[in-house]
Order: sequence, then structure tokens, then C-alpha cells
Amino acid sequence: MLHSGEIDIVPEAALAVAANTADMQVTLTQTEVAEEQIKAEEKQRVLGVLPNFYVSYDPHAVRLTPKQKFDLAWKTLEDPFTFVMVAGTAGVEQAQNHFAGYGQGAQGYAKRFGANYGDAASGTLIGAAILPSLLKQDPRYFYKGTGSVPSRFLYAIANSLICKGDNGRWQINYSNILGSMAAGGISNLYYPAQDRNGAGLTFENAAIGIGATAIGNVFQEFVVRKLTPKLPNYAAAKP
Repeated sequence: MLHSGEIDIVPEAALAVAANTADMQVTLTQTEVAEEQIKAEEKQRVLGVLPNFYVSYDPHAVRLTPKQKFDLAWKTLEDPFTFVMVAGTAGVEQAQNHFAGYGQGAQGYAKRFGANYGDAASGTLIGAAILPSLLKQDPRYFYKGTGSVPSRFLYAIANSLICKGDNGRWQINYSNILGSMAAGGISNLYYPAQDRNGAGLTFENAAIGIGATAIGNVFQEFVVRKLTPKLPNYAAAKP
């Protein structure tokens, strides 16, 4: 309390200003993580040659966007080995005079080549890109690698009829089943008339497609990884 005419000098008082700090975390988006996983999958080749793009060895693989599903399908269809396989199949069919309505010679071979590539294209685009995008399902096989041999075998067989959804849950693999049927139905448009069997050919090709997927999954689970060089060590991956 100061009265008129009084003077009082007080010590200087300074308030400390708190340090202004901020923590920042930089992480990849889910789409960017999936893109990195796809790049790794596109390097997977059995014996360093055969494409093995539709298998994920990463236990923490994230879902793919529709664009990434289509990119993976196109990558498969434009791979040189796909053309080699189609060419070889067409050659065997020509030698056996399979689909005789195509005839022989260069024209017959070209028709067989086109039909085989058409089968591959329709099956891959419909079953691994279009339907998985619409139905929100993952077209890849997720390697198990642990457990007893019977459990892994059943897992591989079951994965021809079930798959992971984009929500991470297991569900009926409508993409593979309907994709195989659609590819079989489309094949009726370009196979020789005498080899078309309407619904019969459609269901036959669908059954072959599902069976081939099951057999392929068994090989993936027990054989293919051992023949695929330079795979990352996913066992140490973190979620």
C-alpha cells in the first residue's frame, strides 16, 4: 500500500515461458503400404522366372484398392511368361487337333492362341479385378506356413472357395466362383460351334478353374515358397 508521495522499489519479477514443443509422427497411408506390398509381390517369381504375383507372404498385408487390383491383373496379363504359356498350350492343342473347328496351319494356331489368351484375360480380369473390386474381396492367396500339414492342406483347399474380404474377414470367394463361371460363359462366344456346350461348358470350365485354384494353393503352401528366391523376411514384420 503506497500513500501519496511514497516511493517503493520492488525486485524485478520475470515469468518463465514454457517451451513450445510438438511431437510429429510421419506414417504411410494404407494405400501407400499396399503399393509397397504389390511391388514386392510383382518381384515374386518361381525359380526366378514364373510370375507368382497373387500370393502374399506378408502376415500383415493390407487391403488393395480397386485400382491396385486392376494393376495387378494387367501386370499378370502383360507378363512375357503369360504369352509363353498361352503359346505353348495353343501348340499342344494344335498338335492334338483339339478344337478341330479352328483348323490347322497358321490360321488355326492363331485362333487357338487367341482363345487361350481370351480365357486367361477374362478369368483374370473378372475373377481377380472386376468382381473383387465390386464385392470388396482380396484376390490373393495368403500363405499360412504354420501349423500341422493336414491343417495347412485343408487351408489351401478351402481357399479356392473362401477368401479374405477387404474388411479382413473370411468369406465365400464369390469372385473366384462367379469369375470362373463368367469366363466359361464368355468362352462360348469364340470356341468352335461343335465344341460349345452352353451351360455345360460354362460349369465345366468353372469347375476346372476352381479345381486348378485348389491345386495351385496346395503347391503355394508347400512347394512354391521354397522355389521363390529373395523373399523378404516377413516373419519379423510388425503390424
